[in-house]
Amino acid sequence: MTAPLPASERPEVLLLDYGAGNVRSAAKALERAGMTVRVSSDPADVPGARALVVPGQGHFRQVMDAFDSSGFRQPVLDAAAAGTPILGICVGMQMLLEGSEEAPGVAGLGLIPGTVLRFPQDTQRKVPQMGWNSLDKVGDSPLLADLACPAYAYFVHSYYVPLTVEVDAGALTEYGVPFWAALSHGNLHATQFHPEKSGEVGLAILERFRRNVLES
Repeated sequence: MTAPLPASERPEVLLLDYGAGNVRSAAKALERAGMTVRVSSDPADVPGARALVVPGQGHFRQVMDAFDSSGFRQPVLDAAAAGTPILGICVGMQMLLEGSEEAPGVAGLGLIPGTVLRFPQDTQRKVPQMGWNSLDKVGDSPLLADLACPAYAYFVHSYYVPLTVEVDAGALTEYGVPFWAALSHGNLHATQFHPEKSGEVGLAILERFRRNVLES
C-alpha cells in the first residue's frame, strides 16, 4: 500500500446512498484507497461530480426500485453519457446491464448491453457463491493494471455477468461457469466481488481506480 495522500490531493467521489447499498463499508474502503468520499442521497449532487460510486446489495428488483424511487436514474445516465467515471460494486455492477434473470421485466440502467444470469444448479457448488475466488485478467483494465494474478477476492452472489457481455477488459472468475468478476468499458468500471471485504487485493483495485481513472 502506498503512503496516504494529503487531504488536498485526494480526488473526491460521490457515493450514492439510495437505500440498497452497503454505504458505510464502501466509504471506508474508498477512503483507505486515497479518495475523499461524499455520501449523497440527493440526485442533484450527481451533475458535476468527479466520479460516481454505485453500491448495491439485495434482490435486483428491490435495488432498482430503490434506485429509481430515489431519482438517481436519469442523472446517472446523463453523467455516464458525459463521460463521468462510474464504479459499480456488487449489484451495482449488475445494474449497469439491461436487466437480470432475478427480476424479469425490471430495467437496469442499460449502459452495457446484456442480461445478468443465475448460476446453474450444481450438486458440487452451493448457490449463492460465498467466499474467496480467483481473478484472472483479460485485456488491460485500469482496475487491474500491474496486479499480479491470479489474485483472490471475496464474493457473495447468486447471479453473474456472462462472458457473452462484451466489455473492453476485466477479470474472469469461474464458479461452475466463467463470468466477469470485474469489468471496464469506456468510463464504466465495476466489480462483482466486494472490494471492501477483499483485503489487500480489494484495496489495491480501489487504489488503481483512483490512480488510473481519476488521476490519469
